[in-house]
Amino acid sequence: MAVYGYARVSSADQNEGRQRIALGEKGVAREDVFIDKQSGKDFDRPQYQALLKKLCPGDLIYVLSIDRLGRNYDEIQNQWRVLTKERGADIAVIDMPLLDTRLNKDLMGTFIADLVLQILSFVAQSERESIRKRQAEGIAAARARGVRFGRPIKKPPANFPAAIREWERGKLTLAEVLERTGLKEATFYNRLREHRAVKGRR
Repeated sequence: MAVYGYARVSSADQNEGRQRIALGEKGVAREDVFIDKQSGKDFDRPQYQALLKKLCPGDLIYVLSIDRLGRNYDEIQNQWRVLTKERGADIAVIDMPLLDTRLNKDLMGTFIADLVLQILSFVAQSERESIRKRQAEGIAAARARGVRFGRPIKKPPANFPAAIREWERGKLTLAEVLERTGLKEATFYNRLREHRAVKGRR
C-alpha cells in the first residue's frame, strides 16, 4: 500500500506550507505529496492527474480539507467516487475524521461518510460562489467610487500634439514620432484616437 498526499493552493503566489506540514505529520513522504497551484473549480490539474495515474487499489490519499480537493459540488462527488470505487483507493480528510474511508466500512458508516461528504462539498461550493459574489460587489462598488482597474493609462508627453502635426504633414516617419514621444506603436495609436476625439468635440 502506498500513501500519498494531495495539496492545492489557488494561485502560484500562495504558500502550501500548512498543508505540507499536516501531510508530513501523517507520515506522507515529501516526494509523495502532489501539489497543484490553481483554482479548485475543476479537476483538470496536472498534479492531480499525475496522482490518479499512480494510484493502485488499497493506496491511501491524505488531504487536509475537502476544499483542497475541490470547490465544485458535483465534481467533488464524482471524483470521490472515481478514487474510492473505480481506483479502489482510500481517502482520509485530516480536519474531518469522519471522512476517512478506512473506518466504519459497514452500511451505517458508509452512509454517514457519504452524508458528511455531501454536506461539506456543498458548503465548499457555496463558499466559492459567495466569495465570487463578494468580489464582484466589491469591484462594482470600487468602480462607482471612481477606482480604475488594470494598468494605469500612460499619458502622452507634452510634445505629443506637435509630433502628431509633423507626422501628419509627412515630416516625421512613424519610427521617428515613436522615438520622439517615447510611446510604443499600439499606445501611440490609442493616444492619437483620443487626441482626435478631443479635437473633434471642440
